[in-house]
Amino acid sequence: MNICVIGTGYVGLVTGAGLAEFGMTLTCVDNDPQKIDVLKQGKSPIYEPGLEDLIQKNVKEGRLRFTTHIKEGVTSSLVIFIAVGTPPREDGSADLSAVEHVAKEIAEYMDGYKVVVVKSTVPVGTCRKIKALIQNHQTRPIPFDIVSNPEFLREGSAIEDLMRPDRVTLGAESEQAVAIMKEIYSALYLIETPFVITTLESAEMIKYAANAFLATKVTFINEIANLCEVAGADVHDVAKGMGLDGRIGKKFLHPGPGYGGSCFPKDTRALLRMAHDRGYAFKVLNSVVEVNEGQKQRMVDKIREKVGHLRGKTIGVLGLSFKPNTSDVRESCSIAIIQGLLTEGAKVKAFDPAAMEEARVVLPKLELGSDPYDVAKGSDAIVLVTEWNQFRRLDLERIKRLLNRPIFIDLRNVYEPEHMKRLGFDYTCVGRARIETDSG
Repeated sequence: MNICVIGTGYVGLVTGAGLAEFGMTLTCVDNDPQKIDVLKQGKSPIYEPGLEDLIQKNVKEGRLRFTTHIKEGVTSSLVIFIAVGTPPREDGSADLSAVEHVAKEIAEYMDGYKVVVVKSTVPVGTCRKIKALIQNHQTRPIPFDIVSNPEFLREGSAIEDLMRPDRVTLGAESEQAVAIMKEIYSALYLIETPFVITTLESAEMIKYAANAFLATKVTFINEIANLCEVAGADVHDVAKGMGLDGRIGKKFLHPGPGYGGSCFPKDTRALLRMAHDRGYAFKVLNSVVEVNEGQKQRMVDKIREKVGHLRGKTIGVLGLSFKPNTSDVRESCSIAIIQGLLTEGAKVKAFDPAAMEEARVVLPKLELGSDPYDVAKGSDAIVLVTEWNQFRRLDLERIKRLLNRPIFIDLRNVYEPEHMKRLGFDYTCVGRARIETDSG
């Protein structure tokens, strides 16, 4: 089956490479010539483990190609995935201009029956608007179907999520369109992947509801962690006790500086805006967004409590991406914390295994170290913000020698407090107040 994916950002590129691996013939389209040139060379413009290998393999085997010509992709394909960005506007609503522009172009070049699949995250009701937009911009009436097929790809493990998803969600009005989509994902039947077949509106809502719930779960455990600090409890034990309850589950019960990235912040705000526009006050989600913003400032306060007045102090920061195994710094807690430290007059020196260039765009004056030890050298404290694996096995004795003061602030609870105490660190973490240590 010939498939076109429009948009080679994170979702589009992973989807295109993954479907090619399923045996489909893919044409990936983007309006950025530089990005297409990079892809034609077999290189990935984004950092995602395993993605570049998948691109190279399927290009070599003739199932995956890249172009800037949307007409080429539309006319050669039965199924067209729209996978362009829907960034937030100032009011929190999703900016659908790119989706709408692509829909008009699809309409212009449509030369026969097509299945148009909206992969981009869009508010409820968007697919019907896209359907009307295509109908109104066709050069002549041509039959087509619209499908909502939201993505659930986690950055850092997106290939696995595409190849072995928890579920596939399909919103459609046509049995023919559903049958074609099932054929695309037929490889997943072998591993008994559940399929949720529903309406356009319900499929659109599933995406937002899932992300909003996970953001709520992250925020709830952070609130519990904050309470543990003042009540003398250990959030790790609390989270374990909660997670063993089958109704709750252990995932997303890891306390820290808050959620970030390209999905949770954007989608929670968009869902809030969607509710507001329909006259509904989504009180729980509104609190989630508010608490998450406050959690980042709480981390700055935690650093200040250990270091003292921040003006003139040098703070070493480990981790700039919003999570490990990605170079994405969008809505990164680390960036927000660094901005807070800089505002209070601190000097910040940081290191990340993948996100240095991206961070420099956001914070042009940020001093970047060559490795964790370069960051620690001459710093008044070191702050672990993103739990990359290489930060889990640091030479702590060396870190201690390089620091001006042995202050280690662990915002991901990577290290054990008792061990850090034995090493002589003034150590603090999140939600484990009764066992935090003070070398003095």
